[in-house]
Amino acid sequence: MRQIIVIIVGLTFFTSCKVLTPEQMLRTPRSYEFSDIEDLEKVEEYRIAPNDEIFFQLFTNKGELLIDPLDQSMLRQTTRRETIYLVEHDGKVKLPVLGRVNMAGYTLREAEKMLEEEYSAYYNRPFVQLRVTNNRVIIFPGGRGGSSQVIYLENTNTTLFEALAMSGGIKDGKAHSVKLIRGKPDNPKVYMIDLSKIDGVESANFVLQANDIIYVDPRERVPQRILEHVTPYLTLTSTLLLIYTLIN
Repeated sequence: MRQIIVIIVGLTFFTSCKVLTPEQMLRTPRSYEFSDIEDLEKVEEYRIAPNDEIFFQLFTNKGELLIDPLDQSMLRQTTRRETIYLVEHDGKVKLPVLGRVNMAGYTLREAEKMLEEEYSAYYNRPFVQLRVTNNRVIIFPGGRGGSSQVIYLENTNTTLFEALAMSGGIKDGKAHSVKLIRGKPDNPKVYMIDLSKIDGVESANFVLQANDIIYVDPRERVPQRILEHVTPYLTLTSTLLLIYTLIN
């Protein structure tokens, strides 16, 4: 009996980690070269990306209507009208008068300034307001049992720390092994961030972009997983030995 148990435990130890943790995603080999973390620290503002939904408003005379106390009826009528425009796959937005305008890669401030310059050919001192309404990131906080979330970011310039806090923090994961996946699915950039030390505050103080994936590597819990795998075999072995003893 003892020999059988030793053999089963030995086989489990030498089995691939994919057997012990089959649900773990986004594994990277030890030799994987992560992207330079300094590139993240240079991103200080959110930049418009394809599939963003943009709230757009245009006023003349530098937005005088917004604060004109003499025409409250017009103000109420204007502020109730909200128009949402989609940033298409090529980064362009179809806007009134201008047609399709490229906006991908612009910060909101840069886009507003650019549109004000474009509309100045048609309107007197145009005033543009923009806001991204569907900015979201995907977070896997490291726990088991479906703890992943899609977080919609009301604040455009949301940092990694803020997003993790919105999802409930790191749940049974490795704080020293937080992966940020950014870019197109066919050629993404993967960054490794260590939040286990106070130095990680600086590394995590960057602005998230649309469709970023935050993946916290889960804890393997090897002894627990070994017991989960070995227990059925031990039960079967005990049952067979009991039957064999009764027969003999």
